[in-house]
Amino acid sequence: MALRFMTKDLLIIFVKNLVLGKVKTRLAHALGKQVAFEIYRALLDLTRKATLDVKADVRIYYSDAIVEDGWPQVSKHIQKGNAIGERMMNAFKEGFETGYEQIILIGSDLPDMNLNLIEEGFKSLSEADCIFGPSADGGYYLVGLNRLHEFIFEDKPWSQPQLLEETLRELRSKNLKFKTLMTLNDIDTVEDLKTSNFFKSNFKLQAKLKAMS
Repeated sequence: MALRFMTKDLLIIFVKNLVLGKVKTRLAHALGKQVAFEIYRALLDLTRKATLDVKADVRIYYSDAIVEDGWPQVSKHIQKGNAIGERMMNAFKEGFETGYEQIILIGSDLPDMNLNLIEEGFKSLSEADCIFGPSADGGYYLVGLNRLHEFIFEDKPWSQPQLLEETLRELRSKNLKFKTLMTLNDIDTVEDLKTSNFFKSNFKLQAKLKAMS
């Protein structure tokens, strides 16, 4: 199948390879590796459906290895770097070097991700230097740039509640304009899971967790 290439916009999706015991590790610690594996597989499917009709080009960046897993008409890559910031920066750098003018990067564990959010993000990039989708834990589920600003990804408190706050403070200090989208909740902990609409509408998962308690 031919790949779509190229618009001025690029959507990058960071994906963890589906390996038992290596996805959703905090959930795995509480609920077991198999349950965590099934939850992440469901979240991957939701991400795939949410991005099927995006008008931008799409690149999937896998954590470890490229696999044939049902993502249609996309360019597939492997994340480069050690820390998450370095991996994201490298993905943006590759996109801009290819010639894209606006790039948005999202993860693949957000049950409420949808096409409208992504489209709003690209529209906002015509009016700001950076955009962020804040997550309820103080980080962000989406970051978009129309030019590479490496400092965004350097020396940041990854996985800490002050991540977005510190990033925005630095943007202000450099007089860069930013916009934020609506706040959403990703799923990293059991509490995140149980308060999500994803869980409340998944009766099979509810029954599985009830049987474990």
